[in-house]
Amino acid sequence: MILAVCSRTALRARSLERCASSVVELPKLKDFDVQNEPVLGYRAGSKERTELINELKRTAAVTEEVPIVIGDEHIKDGEPRYQVMPHDHGRKLAKFYYASEKTIQKAIQTSADAQRRWDKTPLEERIRIWQNAADLMAGAHRQRLNAATMLGQSKSVVQAEIDSAAELIDFFRFNVFFLKENAKYQPISENLSVTRNSLRFRGLDGFVAAISPFNFTAIGGNLAYTPALMGNGVLWKPSDTALLSNWRIFNIMREAGLPPGIVNFVPADGPTFGKTITASSRLAGINFTGSVPTFNWLWNEVGKNLNKYQNYPRLIGECGGKNYHFIHPSADIQSVVTGTIRSAFEYCGQKCSACSRMYVPRSLYEPVKQGLLEERSKLKIGDPTDFKIFTGAVIDDKAFARITGYIKNAKNNPKNKILGGGEFDGSKGYFVQPTIIETVDPFDKLMTEEIFGPVLTMYVYEDRDLDQALGLVGSSTKFALTGAVFATDQKFLESAFEELKMTAGNFYLNDKSTGSVVGQQPFGGGRMSGTNDKAGGPNYVMRWTTPQSIKETFVPLKDIDYPYMRD
Repeated sequence: MILAVCSRTALRARSLERCASSVVELPKLKDFDVQNEPVLGYRAGSKERTELINELKRTAAVTEEVPIVIGDEHIKDGEPRYQVMPHDHGRKLAKFYYASEKTIQKAIQTSADAQRRWDKTPLEERIRIWQNAADLMAGAHRQRLNAATMLGQSKSVVQAEIDSAAELIDFFRFNVFFLKENAKYQPISENLSVTRNSLRFRGLDGFVAAISPFNFTAIGGNLAYTPALMGNGVLWKPSDTALLSNWRIFNIMREAGLPPGIVNFVPADGPTFGKTITASSRLAGINFTGSVPTFNWLWNEVGKNLNKYQNYPRLIGECGGKNYHFIHPSADIQSVVTGTIRSAFEYCGQKCSACSRMYVPRSLYEPVKQGLLEERSKLKIGDPTDFKIFTGAVIDDKAFARITGYIKNAKNNPKNKILGGGEFDGSKGYFVQPTIIETVDPFDKLMTEEIFGPVLTMYVYEDRDLDQALGLVGSSTKFALTGAVFATDQKFLESAFEELKMTAGNFYLNDKSTGSVVGQQPFGGGRMSGTNDKAGGPNYVMRWTTPQSIKETFVPLKDIDYPYMRD
């Protein structure tokens, strides 16, 4: 589809007939507004609660088989693998297969071939498919998405609803809206009887590899399908531990009308997938959310293979953070306690934006500490099908071992003191109690390394050392994803706003560091937190197109010389 229209300025003076000899087709885009999807309440007796409970029972009763899908072909490579319930890891939720190197190469060819056809699809048709998919997600498939997310990723009902329903739907609706708005840009055409200038968006020549994480179902949908919206062919490698919810998205998109081969569903061993895609000359882009070491490895491999590629591959990565809450002596204590408990411990601290370090002035230490411990003691941890829980289990045995390793280390380190929590039990589910630790060392690894679990570390600074403590925020870690400042002192808020400018891609004043909403707080961070391409904002879709500027001339070219040469 060619995105091009006559200049508004020119249209005021000339009719559309002036464009009649143009070879560039004009898109017929209907204007529309967009709003965030409402988050349902799931109160006792509500329709949505009843529907969700029934769907949870249906989903838990079977082990669903999930094939590799390339084009229209369903493939089962090698020995089966299983996605289990993190809170009850003896129960298998999905049976799936890893694509071999040969199968991944087949998917690459299929994606690259499909891209050429798909890129010709009118924008209006793509928008129709995406809007249809969003409606299916909001309606008929809402609770199937939520149930798969709750059981497979151990999310509470509200954490599933804001992710696999609201945010996923928002990504599909807002990205279409942003594409429409971006397409309104019109190059200047000074005289349409002589020349016409236009711009069209093209997909990238080759294929895009989407590598999605376990922690947000919505991120999987965004990583795979936003490049597809812009005319690309995609290999989607879902996380093993979010497989069923991601499989739900894939099938919804097929039901909505997306042709086969545009997005190919390719579960695979990470290193095998990475080596195969980076070795292909057709690689046009990588859309990634995950760890720093993995993204660094991919970037390094792309660098090694630059001479192989037809394009410079586009690399978009979101790699987590060491997110902070900085507390000023003027802060409202209730806001600090409430915001920090939610940020640090919702979804077991497994949000990219979760608060894992906080800086507390000595003058507020006791009330903040007591408030945190009191609220922590009320948190119920368990099976997410119990609507009374605050959070479920951590995602798998590897996460359990990593997180509990930090807790064990803290118990043996005289610089650290566990104030609350510190218990864990992996016998039935991977349960780690929300843990609050105090340290006297602002450079301890608890304050500098990403743990990605329910572990919050507090450093207490002397009030007189406020500026020095503020300087620690940006100097003690390599990450810069999210951060929050709590204060009622307006002058301090203004100074912190400037001092902490480069410490967070998403910055909050008197609010928690989590909870970004599509279209409201576009998400992404800098430094080693990622490439900061701001998913959920208007610029993100433009990362997946290679625009073409077009100039059409409607009169013969006659003169070689210039008028001044004839004087």
